[in-house]
Amino acid sequence: MHSQILCKGTAAAVAARRMRNILGPVLGKGGWTWNTHEVKLLNTSEGDTVKIGDISYQLKTPRNPELVPINHMSETLPQTVVQHLRWIMQKDLLGQDVFLIGPPGPLRRSIAMQYLELTKREVEYVALSRDTTETDLKQRREIRSGTAFYIDQCAVRAATEGRILVLEGLEKAERNVLPVLNNLLENREMQLEDGRFLMSYERYDKLLTEHTKEELDAWQIVRVSEDFRVIALGLPVPRYKGNPLDPPLRSRFQARDIYYLPFKDQLEILYTVGPNVPAERVSQLLSFATTLCSQESSNLGLPDFPVDNLPPALTVLEHFPMLSSQQLVQRLYPYQAMLGKEGRTAVEGVLNRFELLDARQQPASSAVLRVAPASTEQPGQTGAQADVTLRITDKDITFQVPAGTKAPRPPNSNPAFISTPSHAHLLAEMVQSHLVKDMCLIGAKGCGKSVVAKEFAEMLGYNIEPIMLYQDMTARDLLQQRYTLANGDTAWRPSPLVTAAQEGKLLLLDGIHRVNLGTLAVLSRLLHDRELSLYDGSRLLRWDRYQALKEELQLTDEQLHERSIFPIHPSFRVLALAEPPVAGSSGQQWLGPELLTMFMFHNIQPLARAQETSLIQGLTPNVPKEAVEQLLHLTHNLRQTNDPTAQSLASSLSTRQLLRICRRLSQYPEESIAHAVNKACLSRFLPSLARSSLQKGLANCCIHDTQPDAEAHDHSCSVKDGVLTIGSVSAPIYNAGEKMKVPDVLFYDNAQHMMVMEDMLKDFLLGEHLLLVGNQGVGKNKIVDRFLHLLNRPREYLQLHRDTTVQTLTLQPSVRDGIIIYEDSPLVKAVKMGHILVIDEADKAPTNVTCILKTLVESGEMILADGRRIVSDPLEAEMRPNTIAMHPDFRMLVLANRPGFPFLGNDFFGSLGDIFSCHAVDNPKPQAEFAMLKQYGPAVPDATLHKLVAAFGELRAMADQGTITYPYSTREVVNIVKHLQRFPDEGLANVVRNVFDFDSYNKDTREVLIEALHKHGIPIGAKPSSVHLAKELPLPEVRMSGYWTTNQEGNARRKLLCPTETHPIDIKGPVFLRVQGYPCERHESRALSFTEEKATWQIPMNEVNIVCDVTTNNDAIYMATCNPVCLFVMKENGDTVQCMELYDVFPRTISGVWQPFVTVAALGSPLEGQVVLHEEQSNTVLHLDVLTGAVRRLMLSQETEQPAPKASNWWSSSSKETQGGHKMCREFAHKNWLLFYKEGGNQLDVLDVLEGRVHTISLPINLSKVFLVAEDRWLLVESNTNKKFLLTKPMHMGAEDSGVCQLHSVSEDGVSTGHGASSGEVCVPQTVGSDQLPNENLSAALGQKIVSPNRLLSDTSSYARIIVGFPDLMSPNEVYSFKRDMDLSEMRGGDSGGQMFFRGGLKSSVAKRTNCVSLLSANQVVRALPPGQVPLKDIFPPDVTPPMTAAYLEVTDLNSKKLKYIPVPRSLSVSPYTTWISKVSDTDVLLAGLGSGGVVTVDMGGYVRLWETGLDNLQRSLLEWRTMIGSEDSRPIQITVQRDSGLDVTAPKHGKVDPKNDPHVGGNQWAGGTGGRDTAGLGGKGGPYRLDAGHKVHQLSKAEIDAIPEDIRRAAREMGEKAFKDRLKEIDMSEYDASTYERFSGNVRRQVQSLRIILDSLQAKGKERQWLKNQSLGELDDAKIIDGLTGEKAIYKRRGEVDPELGSPQQKPKRLRVLADVSGSMYRFNGVDGRLERSMEAVCMVMEALESYEQKIKYDIVGHSGDGYDIELVRTDKVPKNNKQRLKVLKNMHAHSQFCMSGDYTLESTEAGIRELAREDADERFVVVLSDANLERYGITPERFARALTSDPQVNAFAIFIGSLGDQADRLQRTLPAGRSFVAMDTKHIPQILQQIFTSTMLSSA
Repeated sequence: MHSQILCKGTAAAVAARRMRNILGPVLGKGGWTWNTHEVKLLNTSEGDTVKIGDISYQLKTPRNPELVPINHMSETLPQTVVQHLRWIMQKDLLGQDVFLIGPPGPLRRSIAMQYLELTKREVEYVALSRDTTETDLKQRREIRSGTAFYIDQCAVRAATEGRILVLEGLEKAERNVLPVLNNLLENREMQLEDGRFLMSYERYDKLLTEHTKEELDAWQIVRVSEDFRVIALGLPVPRYKGNPLDPPLRSRFQARDIYYLPFKDQLEILYTVGPNVPAERVSQLLSFATTLCSQESSNLGLPDFPVDNLPPALTVLEHFPMLSSQQLVQRLYPYQAMLGKEGRTAVEGVLNRFELLDARQQPASSAVLRVAPASTEQPGQTGAQADVTLRITDKDITFQVPAGTKAPRPPNSNPAFISTPSHAHLLAEMVQSHLVKDMCLIGAKGCGKSVVAKEFAEMLGYNIEPIMLYQDMTARDLLQQRYTLANGDTAWRPSPLVTAAQEGKLLLLDGIHRVNLGTLAVLSRLLHDRELSLYDGSRLLRWDRYQALKEELQLTDEQLHERSIFPIHPSFRVLALAEPPVAGSSGQQWLGPELLTMFMFHNIQPLARAQETSLIQGLTPNVPKEAVEQLLHLTHNLRQTNDPTAQSLASSLSTRQLLRICRRLSQYPEESIAHAVNKACLSRFLPSLARSSLQKGLANCCIHDTQPDAEAHDHSCSVKDGVLTIGSVSAPIYNAGEKMKVPDVLFYDNAQHMMVMEDMLKDFLLGEHLLLVGNQGVGKNKIVDRFLHLLNRPREYLQLHRDTTVQTLTLQPSVRDGIIIYEDSPLVKAVKMGHILVIDEADKAPTNVTCILKTLVESGEMILADGRRIVSDPLEAEMRPNTIAMHPDFRMLVLANRPGFPFLGNDFFGSLGDIFSCHAVDNPKPQAEFAMLKQYGPAVPDATLHKLVAAFGELRAMADQGTITYPYSTREVVNIVKHLQRFPDEGLANVVRNVFDFDSYNKDTREVLIEALHKHGIPIGAKPSSVHLAKELPLPEVRMSGYWTTNQEGNARRKLLCPTETHPIDIKGPVFLRVQGYPCERHESRALSFTEEKATWQIPMNEVNIVCDVTTNNDAIYMATCNPVCLFVMKENGDTVQCMELYDVFPRTISGVWQPFVTVAALGSPLEGQVVLHEEQSNTVLHLDVLTGAVRRLMLSQETEQPAPKASNWWSSSSKETQGGHKMCREFAHKNWLLFYKEGGNQLDVLDVLEGRVHTISLPINLSKVFLVAEDRWLLVESNTNKKFLLTKPMHMGAEDSGVCQLHSVSEDGVSTGHGASSGEVCVPQTVGSDQLPNENLSAALGQKIVSPNRLLSDTSSYARIIVGFPDLMSPNEVYSFKRDMDLSEMRGGDSGGQMFFRGGLKSSVAKRTNCVSLLSANQVVRALPPGQVPLKDIFPPDVTPPMTAAYLEVTDLNSKKLKYIPVPRSLSVSPYTTWISKVSDTDVLLAGLGSGGVVTVDMGGYVRLWETGLDNLQRSLLEWRTMIGSEDSRPIQITVQRDSGLDVTAPKHGKVDPKNDPHVGGNQWAGGTGGRDTAGLGGKGGPYRLDAGHKVHQLSKAEIDAIPEDIRRAAREMGEKAFKDRLKEIDMSEYDASTYERFSGNVRRQVQSLRIILDSLQAKGKERQWLKNQSLGELDDAKIIDGLTGEKAIYKRRGEVDPELGSPQQKPKRLRVLADVSGSMYRFNGVDGRLERSMEAVCMVMEALESYEQKIKYDIVGHSGDGYDIELVRTDKVPKNNKQRLKVLKNMHAHSQFCMSGDYTLESTEAGIRELAREDADERFVVVLSDANLERYGITPERFARALTSDPQVNAFAIFIGSLGDQADRLQRTLPAGRSFVAMDTKHIPQILQQIFTSTMLSSA
């Protein structure tokens, strides 16, 4: 053969010469000499003979010539091929079956076909797939006129007719299918289902000698032809994916390795294909291809290069010599898309080696200029052609490509397609590839694949046939399905794929990445050779082969069609769409060597920003420009990072979603972008990391959520004149045909659901399909039903579940009279009728099923199982038969639970989210939820509802953080409220158990729940008896103790006039300080028992700070601290504390010598929310606005401020301070005026805040105290004599004329005693009321009816005093006292020892705060006393030691004449400045009145407690509390059945009395019976009265039942203890060690628990069973109903565990490394914030949570400190197994940080960890760095650290910074990438953060 070619001296000879030059060095000396074989056809008398080399084969005339392959021989055969053919012929002559094995590609098949064409053999071809069953090979039953017949299939036909059976793809068939053929292969025997027996020709002929043919036929013996052979084609497994050969099967074949053609043969072929391409370029390309097929490259994990696609690629190069080789390689081998980083570098290295990296020099901007129907017919081309002109850079090239049956359309003429440069370029490239081969477009979802495909098709005049591929699609679904004819006969219906091939359409295979490779294999012959064999025996041939066959056999089309041979239209092309493969993952790496041979690949890059902008503005012209800018800024920022979380967010912001957002914005331009983005990403349900990265992304792009205030917005819905209005959106109401299908539902409107519905309506009007995602029970169904009810739309309802299949979504097949009838599913009905289809629980169905909704939503097309199709275009529906036009009103509303744990669904949103408009439905906000519950339970008290709403709100927040797993929803609360509404006397505490009993067996969850419920005051678990109010002591009798007389002596009058002057205030400022809000953990205190304490919370102040004042105004509480000076504000029922730090206004002086002391006054209306702050020593007066943070300084005195006295006298004053402080009187602050005076001074400054003036009153006396007893009367106490004066002033100080105040002295007279002396001891009041007691309180206190002005006064010597008549009456005023036994001031030394120790010795000075409050309406005086001043022995029994308390509240109740001491619990932390504290207050608490019957205390640790002391309030609360617990009756419950006995009631009577008093039931005779008629008794009917004769079941009371006998309890306890000790002994751990370990492990038990729950559920999800098809038992498989009719066996499916696909990579474990900071600073600052212990807890958590999951997650723990960056704590291969080993790890950490060098290796440790993990082989890799943020101190910049964290995209690195000095950690976090760094200011959060990292990353993808 070769000799002929070479002697012609043509181009071929030149090529050979060229080859010799290239290959000379390669081949060495033997140069060109090789053993040549020739193929000759000899005609002799015995018939034709084929001779290959020296072997000849006698030809026979085929009986069915149309089955002989045609047109497979090429002009010249390469030598290698000839040798393969010679070998096959040898085997054929020997009668052996052959197996051609080799890499993927069409080569093996073409060699087999060439052989068959040479030897004129008929072929039976089967492409095996994973769906092939035994019936496809042997016999299949078909029904003909009611009877089932067996029809022979390929193997049997081939055997009996003497054909050759070509089996392609043996590695695809499932394991036990092929052994059916074993006997046929070995002995040529086979038993058939219909009773016939195939027998080899030798035995058959032998039998024929003894028996007649009729006899053998009667025995049903059939002869197997001697010409029958099997040629099997397969890939070598394990190198490729698939099932390995079964040994018995393998042994029956002779194998031949058919590798790619040798280099020289390939080169020859390529030179002939592309004669004008430079030879060097060809050889470079081929060398590249060969390198990538080598063993070395497959060791690197690179898929084989599709060498067989080089000829078509060269055809493209022939036409377009300017294309860069690199681009061409990308089309054949899209390494950028399918390989990981290492793979890409390897390929680029090879490209470089062969000088193919030339994409950079040649800018190839190209576009399609013109498309016209072909003018000239080129020879050899058939079918429609189009002339396409491409402009490449600046050259126009025109060439012909196949075109569709419609007229082509010029490019860019479609208004719906906005052309961008990159798309134009892509289309041009696609046209080039279209010239030679089928294509596959790879691109992320929503990037425009379908649009480009459609534009491409229209440009070339193609009709598109879209086929949505799904995961469990079978080969039958692709090619042919069975159906029944009207008479019940079974037949095969060609699938759209086959009809498209015959009609010359463009077949769009959407989602090729989803289908199993084994199924796609059936298409490989169609794609390579354009041939197809179908199930019913028909064959489709390539157009030219069909024509050749027609000519050769001289048959017409009809005759060929009768023989079931059809042509494939020459224009037919396949365009596959796929999402990019995920490199390295087992499931999504779909692009393997086999697929590479089938297509040319084009990668759709995401659009560049400018192009996307023009695209969006072209499609939505009215959208605001800056909105598009911001959106794209955000999207491209997210797309460009290499952070996987950001990538996944970017995928939800695909171009399709952006267009949807913009369509909406162009309609509603005022909407906020942040809202739209959050909606598109469903940010409400993202894991916390992803959410924070999205928020950070939004912030970086300056997109702020400007959603209008929900309250301000009108959320009503109304229906007027057929128009529905929700909020601001209106829509016409639908006129429904089927009224009964419109849902009607009980729905209580609330603002939040209205907002969701308004949002839905906006999207609905834009024509979107909606997806609602939310937790269970948040009202998704209710919202949807209500929505449809308002719109009056009929709905169809589909509920999905695990077993939903594509068939059940569309049609339900059933059999009627032997004929299969398809019932329309709700989906089809909705499409036909224009109803709304509600799909519920969409996440429960497998995503591969739900993805068929995509074509329906996107293109409005869908193919049903019975061959009908849904089309959206009504015109098209009329033209084509068998279509359903989609009704224009059809819409889908899909409901799904949120993705992720604990909903064990599939991630519906992830796979289909971007084709719906998504709405997150959340539980209603507290106000909305409250309003809704009020409608469900109008009779339930508001307090109860508020508690429920608050408690459930907290539980939901916990579920979001992952502390608990179950998200409690509104549904649960509604059920509780319904119960309370119906049975109001049942306690709340009992009813909530209806929800929480699910969790009662999980100890940790139970603790969390109880804690949360208690915190909000739901007393679950409390007994009605647990009321612990303080013990009441009797109050001493009231005595009249003297008189106060106000003197009005005339002569001294002039002297006592006090001049006043007025001047405006000088205001400095304002300065604006930051008002910081902190969340406040408010705990209801009455959870388990009822006490006076109502609630408690802690204000966020640091340890050294000191609280120095507290005051209240209405329900606001103001607290001031003085080290540094801060103001804290909060509402009594609020949940945030506002804090203003005045650190800059009051600088702390050096060494804290100056100790500021601050008093707060809260102003009243109209200045609410504003306070005046007064500092006593510097007399600084500040006015603060808590809302805006404005601070103004008010200068009271006009003279310049005197310089501070010399420092010496600040501390030289040994015992008494020389200087008196300045004081502020704030009794009338609510009237907006205050009074200031200086102790020992002689003037009063009255500040009127509203008018901005100061009135200064000069006095003739020196002051020690001032009490404002009324607005115009003030009680003054002189400083040395304690004499009292009453100052009266005119009410209004405005009028100049009356600017005079009068001073009257007050004389105190004792009651005359027996011997005439008066006991006139002078009392120094501590507080005097500024208003009088109500008359009834006054009368109650004094025990006599009396109406008079009065004041309540308290001082140290009495519990209380009442001055009757003071200050208004001038006559002598009587003083009544409740005396103490001992003056408090004398009990000072009586401090208890502990208290003394705390206080730092004896007190130096009098405390500045008198903690005494009088509650006038409750008639009480409350003061806080140190324990030393409390009669403890009266309160506590002698054997009880009093608890450690901060103070006692002494409540003197003048109504009940009782005295109570309420203990205030000790504060957990106290500032170290004890002497300073002692100057503030005697006790550790400060006190202020709150409301009418309560007080608030703040202790020095910042704990705020609210107390109820008023008796009425207490009684009311106790009642509420008891109803909440519910009356747990100890009375037994009687069950009464009301029987209707059918007997009428005769006249009632008492009945006989039974002398023995036996119990009687029923009848109508005895008195005292139960359940009878007419007689007196219980539970009967018609008796005169109830009579209980004492027949009562004496049942144990509930309390007795609950009390398990003590000895049993003890036994149980001992058993537990013994087991614990045994376990310790077993692991050899001392009890001390055990308790140490418990300290760490106990703190993280909850997190460990929840992590383990999640790990378990993941493990379970991984083990989830799937449907196994073709089973002989199980449930009937709908798809196989017809096969069932015909009587097949394997028509069932059942659930089973699917073995992993053979050859698919092994699941690798995830790899985690925890880097723990064990540096010296950890130990040093542990005392401050416990950071070391927290890190130890975190490490403990990792070790405990991952115990026994080592095969899933391999972890190690490495420490870093000044000693180095790799201190080994836990090795992967030696993880601690028990508590002892774990404790050892913790001890190592502790010891190391105690003794290591200083220094910081955080950075090195991080880098090393990331480097090491990147080298390891793992599924995913994680590094978690625990560090304190001392980086700056060691000169490490945050940028460097950020680089280290993101240095390797394969390793996810996270940093947790432990609370730092100042705002160091916050600053760091701002510079680090979002979602990668966390700051744990409170070290308690470290384990929680770690848990978040775990759940949102490691576990999301497991």
